[in-house]
Amino acid sequence: MPPITLAFVSEDSSHNLTADDAQTFINNHIDDGYILDGMQRLNTLQDASKEDGFDPLRPIHINIIIAKKYDLLLYRMITLNNGQKPMTARHQIEMLTRGAIDLSNVDLPIVTEKETEEAKVIGAFKKSDIVEAYTAYLTDNVNNQNKKIIETKLNEILVGRVMETNLSDQDVSFSEILAEVGRLVVEPGTKTWLRLGNNLIGFTVGAKKSIEVLRNITPVAFAEVVKRFDQAFDAINPSKVNVGKVRRELSAFYIGQLGEFVDASVEDIETAFFEKTMSE
Repeated sequence: MPPITLAFVSEDSSHNLTADDAQTFINNHIDDGYILDGMQRLNTLQDASKEDGFDPLRPIHINIIIAKKYDLLLYRMITLNNGQKPMTARHQIEMLTRGAIDLSNVDLPIVTEKETEEAKVIGAFKKSDIVEAYTAYLTDNVNNQNKKIIETKLNEILVGRVMETNLSDQDVSFSEILAEVGRLVVEPGTKTWLRLGNNLIGFTVGAKKSIEVLRNITPVAFAEVVKRFDQAFDAINPSKVNVGKVRRELSAFYIGQLGEFVDASVEDIETAFFEKTMSE
């Protein structure tokens, strides 16, 4: 039987462990592990354990992965399961979203569609938008929701994009980006802007490049930044473009180059947007 892959997340214990250190860490955190590969094998083993003659002392081979953040764990999961059926890339992303999106330090109300069936939560972010933003973060691409692409082809594209991003080289995690969202949305204008799914997706991708600038900008100043974005965006002729697609792309471009735009005039931003859309 091929080894089962068991994964953990620990920034402090993700490298330079001796064998004894690794054994101690695993024994102490076994309840926090993820079955990254081999769930069906485990179910088969459980069934076999009920049969007469089963030897519980027989050794089982296990691969151990200790990642320093959830994003890398999901990256590993997608690459490990690439080409296998029936789990899709989207399913894998959704499956680990609860763990991958660490909201412990984020003051941000997030609700699922089911939670809004009985009553709307004013000012809350949609869980579906957060998942879409996380997909954009993983793929470093704002255009992952084209409904015209058949599902199997879309999964191939998502896997390819994730594998091309070299996520292991990224210094900023998705949770850190969400923390900035939570810090900035105290301003009503910013909250309205970021609750629009296309803006949130673009912000997530752009923030990977400008996180230090974002961390040093005040909520009031950022509210002015997004106000000027919308003023410049209004200059785009909606009859000639796919508005949602262009909004995602320009918000990612704008936030990614925030250091250059933070003090720019609306006219300068309009010019940059025109040049960006013409070059695509």
